[in-house]
Amino acid sequence: MARSSRFAGTIWLAAIAGAVVVPGCRGTDRSREVTAYVSADRPFSEPILQEYQRQSGVRVNVVYDTEETKSTGLANRLLAEKERPQADVFWSNEPVRTLVLKSRGVLAPYESPAARGIGATFKDPEGYWTGFSARLRVMVYNTNKVKADEAPRSVFDLVDPRWKGQVAIADPRFGSTSFHVAALYAEIGDERADEYFRKLKTNDVKVVDGNSVVRDMVARGDVSVGLTDTDDVNVAIEAKQPVAMVLPDRDGIGVPVMPNMVSLVSGAPHPEEGKRLIDYLLSPEVERKLAASEAVQIPLHADVPGPKNIPPISTFKAMTLDYAKAASRVEDVTKRLASILGL
Repeated sequence: MARSSRFAGTIWLAAIAGAVVVPGCRGTDRSREVTAYVSADRPFSEPILQEYQRQSGVRVNVVYDTEETKSTGLANRLLAEKERPQADVFWSNEPVRTLVLKSRGVLAPYESPAARGIGATFKDPEGYWTGFSARLRVMVYNTNKVKADEAPRSVFDLVDPRWKGQVAIADPRFGSTSFHVAALYAEIGDERADEYFRKLKTNDVKVVDGNSVVRDMVARGDVSVGLTDTDDVNVAIEAKQPVAMVLPDRDGIGVPVMPNMVSLVSGAPHPEEGKRLIDYLLSPEVERKLAASEAVQIPLHADVPGPKNIPPISTFKAMTLDYAKAASRVEDVTKRLASILGL
C-alpha cells in the first residue's frame, strides 16, 4: 500500500512539534521551570502536567508528539539535540523509543524514590527508565458486523480469508504499533513473522495513520476489526459506539503490555526539576488519575485500584516483558515491514 511522503525514509523522522507552556496558575515561579517531551496522548497527559504545575509552582514547558509519528518524532528530536539538550524529561507512551535512546546515550540514570512500589520488571536495573500506568495492545471489532462468539481471538486469526479487506492497523513504523510488531518478531522469530505479515498484505490489510484512526474506522463500520490500544477502544466504548475489545492471544503467545516510561535526559538543563517531575509522574496519585480517566491505564503500583473495562495484568499471560529485546529489533523490523507491506 502506497504511503504519504511524510513517512518516507527511516523511522527517525524530523520532529516538527513545537513547545507549549502548560496553562499557568497564580504562584508559578518563572525562575523555576522544567521541560518535558511527551508522546502520551495530550488529552490524558496535559491535565497531569497542569496539576503538577499547580502543586509545585514550577513552570512546565511541554513538547507533544503528533498522532502519526507518536514517540518517533520526539525520539528523533532528542537525538538531534544530544549535544545541546533542550528537554529535562522524556515521557514516552511505549517502551521501544526509550530503550533506543538509552542505547544511544541520550538518557541519564535516575532511580526515583517514588518507584519503590513498582515491580522490578518495569524498571531499568541501571536506572535509565521507569515504567508506570500500562496499556495493552488489543483487537477492536464492530459489534454490528461481528458477533462476540465470532470475533477473532488471536492476531493470527486476522489472516483468515473471512477478514479480507476488513482489518486495519496503524503504520507499524511508529508508536505503539512499532512496539507490537518488534515484540512479535522477538517472540516468534523472523521467518514466522515475515510470513504472517505477507499473509496480512495478501488479505488486503488497511495501514492507516494512527491507532485512533483504526478505532474510528471500526466504529464507523469501514472495517470489521482493527489492532489498537486499550485507551483508544475505551474512548469509543464510553461514547456508546458499536465496538468491543478482545485481548489477543491471552492463552497463547500472550497480550502485549506497554507501560508508559519516564526518563531523565542526559545533560538536562534543569536536572533537579526534572527529577522532581519524574517523582510526581511515578506517584500513586498519578496512576490513580490515569486509571480513572478515559485512558484506563493499568497501575503498576500494586496498591492502586485498576480501571474499569480493563482486566488486571495478573489475570492473563503477557506476550513479552523483555522490552530491551523488542527495542533491539525495532529498526530492522520496521525496514522489513516497509518492504513487505509496501509502505
